[in-house]
Amino acid sequence: MNEPTLQTLDVNGIRMRVATQGAGPLVLMCHGFPESWYSWRQQLSALAAAGYRGAAPDMRGYGGTDAPPEADSYTMLHLVGDMVELVHALGETRAVIVGHDWGAPVAWTAAMLRPDLFRAVVGMSVPFSPPSRVDLLSALEQNGVRTFYMQYFQTPGVAEAELEADAEATIRRLYFSMSGDGPDRVVAGIMSPGAGFLDATVEPEVLPEWLGPEDIAYVAAEFKRTGFRGGLNWYRNVRRSSELLAPWRGCTVRQPSMFVAGARDDVLKFPGAKSRIEGLPRMLPGLRGSHILAGAGHWVQRERAAEVNELLIAFLKGL
Repeated sequence: MNEPTLQTLDVNGIRMRVATQGAGPLVLMCHGFPESWYSWRQQLSALAAAGYRGAAPDMRGYGGTDAPPEADSYTMLHLVGDMVELVHALGETRAVIVGHDWGAPVAWTAAMLRPDLFRAVVGMSVPFSPPSRVDLLSALEQNGVRTFYMQYFQTPGVAEAELEADAEATIRRLYFSMSGDGPDRVVAGIMSPGAGFLDATVEPEVLPEWLGPEDIAYVAAEFKRTGFRGGLNWYRNVRRSSELLAPWRGCTVRQPSMFVAGARDDVLKFPGAKSRIEGLPRMLPGLRGSHILAGAGHWVQRERAAEVNELLIAFLKGL
């Protein structure tokens, strides 16, 4: 199978690098934090072999894509706008959109706002939650929580300094510690007062099979070049995105949809995550499967590539 082709396109006022592979109906894949198009490489080859055209961009603020300096250029409407324009830049009129981690809310929201363009949606790790009156940060504050990791990410420069001190160690420790192969502890959760985000991570004694030194080196090299600010700015727009999405509060996604997550994913331990997953059939009338993969952690499409590919292609073939 051929390797993905990397190209840079003009998309929504920025230059966006995108990896594409295969020919056929378009499947657009949105990565999360701290990742890049590279997280989808096994899905790209599987989709191409199954007769689809896979496209995995470096999202706004990451890798070979522009990172606007203004923090307010990273709202959910900017991110969804990028995906809408990317479909057109790739010469297509419709796509299935897939997202993992932060890419999942982008995918869910894109499907909610543009059902004419996104004919189906798959979210991984983060279940669909319609826009609500109270954003996550405000909800945490109302419950007396002050040290959730997303709150730590709010002040410009703080998380950047920690994560950029040794980008390779950051990627290695985060990828391992938040995986199903890592220790039984929460990384993306409530932090001890005065702690850094990486304090809950550990150095792997042996890398798991799905995570090679070359994988870490590639992603770390991207963050050494760009820094982490672009990705962190997504977190700094949680409140603003909630305000901007007010017209769609309580909306559902009616297209065919699927949810996939690892049973050991920290996101499944977020406040209200269990009830959101149980409520997916109500919020996603077109839901065709909710799959929690035993033993897998946060990086589900990498940790369980073969299983995720099988689920994804079966979903696509059923459309």
